[in-house]
Amino acid sequence: MDPSFVVIEGTGLADRKRRSAWPARMDLAQSATGLALGLFMWGHMLLVSSILVSKDAMWGVTRFFEGYFFLGEAFPGLVSAIVVLVFALVAVHAFLAMRKFPANYRQYRDFIGHRRMLAHGDTTLWWVQAVTGFLLFFLAAAHLYQMMMHPGDIGPYESADRVWSGRWWPLYLVALFCVELHGGIGLYRLAVKWGWPIGADPATARRRLQALKWAITVFFIALGLASLAAYMKIGHEHAGRVGERYAPAWAQPAHEHGAVR
Repeated sequence: MDPSFVVIEGTGLADRKRRSAWPARMDLAQSATGLALGLFMWGHMLLVSSILVSKDAMWGVTRFFEGYFFLGEAFPGLVSAIVVLVFALVAVHAFLAMRKFPANYRQYRDFIGHRRMLAHGDTTLWWVQAVTGFLLFFLAAAHLYQMMMHPGDIGPYESADRVWSGRWWPLYLVALFCVELHGGIGLYRLAVKWGWPIGADPATARRRLQALKWAITVFFIALGLASLAAYMKIGHEHAGRVGERYAPAWAQPAHEHGAVR
């Protein structure tokens, strides 16, 4: 076989005297951070959707992460610490993922030609993941910064006021589709890349993984839309009392009822 057609390690790498293991290490780190963020994304959506159960349920979830139930009082700084960790994971993952983005117009043109020629579903999924990842550079950063700087403004009324009166709902709406598509595709590609679960029939396993991926993605998008609609409804009803903080009746002094200020 003509050596010019043997592309295993990448252009020019075969001629190096010493081959670096760093590309493989960075690829592993990208996979690990992507897995952690994907699982966090699903968990976060389930927690946010507690508003669909009740305002008290959402209040309880918020206070849990602020340490209220095991420290005796709420410490919003604990939420900031979690956000800092997530922010760091996002930054590292984005830095590692950018290695594979087209770096100039020529590379972009080559990729588009490659995608059209192959007409392969997984190649198109990678492109969707790249585009949504680029958008999340901005959308996720804005959301995380707000949560990091104002960790105490999370709750049934506080979050609803931000969504509706603060007019964050357009950003959250776009971010919902971007993060669910990006994360769902990423976790599917991780499973394919690392061979889980493949078995004796890789083609059948891949089709099943694709079906599972789309089912999970549709579920979380629907859950996210329902949750966002709930926050918008509460925010609309609460628009005349922006700044009022919510607390369930059982958590208030005996002489107070309803929301506390």
